[in-house]
Amino acid sequence: MAEETVTTSPNPSHTTIIREGGSGSGMGIVIAIILLVAVIGGFYLFSQNSSSEAAKDDAVAQAADSVSSAANKVGNAAEDAASKADPAN
Repeated sequence: MAEETVTTSPNPSHTTIIREGGSGSGMGIVIAIILLVAVIGGFYLFSQNSSSEAAKDDAVAQAADSVSSAANKVGNAAEDAASKADPAN
Protein backbone atom coordinates (compact mmCIF):
# COMPACT_ATOMS: atom_id res chain seq x y z
CA MET A 1 0.00 0.00 0.00
CA ALA A 2 1.10 3.56 -0.54
CA GLU A 3 2.17 5.60 2.41
CA GLU A 4 0.62 8.98 2.69
CA THR A 5 2.01 12.01 4.50
CA VAL A 6 -0.18 15.02 5.09
CA THR A 7 1.41 18.34 5.89
CA THR A 8 -0.78 21.23 6.88
CA SER A 9 0.61 24.74 6.91
CA PRO A 10 -0.46 27.40 9.39
CA ASN A 11 -2.54 28.88 6.58
CA PRO A 12 -5.75 26.71 6.65
CA SER A 13 -6.34 27.01 2.90
CA HIS A 14 -3.18 25.12 1.99
CA THR A 15 -2.67 21.35 2.48
CA THR A 16 0.09 19.29 0.86
CA ILE A 17 -0.35 15.52 0.39
CA ILE A 18 2.68 13.43 -0.52
CA ARG A 19 2.09 9.83 -1.58
CA GLU A 20 5.01 7.45 -1.58
CA GLY A 21 4.99 4.06 -3.20
CA GLY A 22 4.24 2.98 -6.68
CA SER A 23 1.47 1.16 -8.34
CA GLY A 24 0.82 -2.57 -7.95
CA SER A 25 3.47 -5.21 -8.36
CA GLY A 26 2.48 -5.97 -11.96
CA MET A 27 1.22 -9.48 -11.21
CA GLY A 28 -1.96 -8.79 -13.15
CA ILE A 29 0.03 -8.17 -16.32
CA VAL A 30 2.14 -11.30 -15.76
CA ILE A 31 -0.95 -13.44 -15.25
CA ALA A 32 -2.58 -11.92 -18.36
CA ILE A 33 0.50 -12.72 -20.45
CA ILE A 34 0.64 -16.31 -19.14
CA LEU A 35 -3.06 -16.73 -19.89
CA LEU A 36 -2.61 -15.34 -23.40
CA VAL A 37 0.28 -17.74 -24.09
CA ALA A 38 -1.79 -20.66 -22.77
CA VAL A 39 -4.76 -19.75 -25.00
CA ILE A 40 -2.55 -19.39 -28.08
CA GLY A 41 -0.81 -22.69 -27.30
CA GLY A 42 -4.13 -24.47 -26.83
CA PHE A 43 -5.45 -23.09 -30.11
CA TYR A 44 -2.29 -24.22 -31.91
CA LEU A 45 -2.48 -27.74 -30.49
CA PHE A 46 -6.18 -27.99 -31.29
CA SER A 47 -5.63 -26.89 -34.88
CA GLN A 48 -2.78 -29.38 -35.29
CA ASN A 49 -4.94 -32.17 -33.91
CA SER A 50 -7.80 -31.25 -36.24
CA SER A 51 -5.57 -31.33 -39.32
CA SER A 52 -4.14 -34.65 -38.17
CA GLU A 53 -7.63 -36.12 -37.87
CA ALA A 54 -8.53 -34.77 -41.30
CA ALA A 55 -5.41 -36.37 -42.78
CA LYS A 56 -6.33 -39.71 -41.19
CA ASP A 57 -9.88 -39.45 -42.53
CA ASP A 58 -8.57 -38.68 -46.03
CA ALA A 59 -6.19 -41.64 -45.90
CA VAL A 60 -9.01 -44.01 -44.89
CA ALA A 61 -11.24 -42.66 -47.66
CA GLN A 62 -8.49 -43.13 -50.25
CA ALA A 63 -7.85 -46.69 -49.04
CA ALA A 64 -11.56 -47.46 -49.30
CA ASP A 65 -11.62 -46.10 -52.85
CA SER A 66 -8.62 -48.24 -53.75
CA VAL A 67 -10.26 -51.38 -52.34
CA SER A 68 -13.46 -50.59 -54.22
CA SER A 69 -11.54 -50.08 -57.46
CA ALA A 70 -9.62 -53.33 -56.96
CA ALA A 71 -12.85 -55.23 -56.26
CA ASN A 72 -14.39 -53.86 -59.46
CA LYS A 73 -11.34 -54.96 -61.47
CA VAL A 74 -11.48 -58.46 -59.97
CA GLY A 75 -15.19 -58.66 -60.75
CA ASN A 76 -14.60 -57.56 -64.36
CA ALA A 77 -11.76 -60.05 -64.76
CA ALA A 78 -13.97 -62.85 -63.39
CA GLU A 79 -16.72 -61.94 -65.85
CA ASP A 80 -14.23 -61.89 -68.75
CA ALA A 81 -12.80 -65.27 -67.71
CA ALA A 82 -16.29 -66.76 -67.40
CA SER A 83 -17.33 -65.49 -70.80
CA LYS A 84 -14.16 -66.88 -72.42
CA ALA A 85 -14.65 -70.23 -70.72
CA ASP A 86 -18.26 -70.49 -71.82
CA PRO A 87 -18.55 -69.24 -75.40
CA ALA A 88 -22.35 -69.63 -75.29
CA ASN A 89 -22.67 -66.34 -73.35
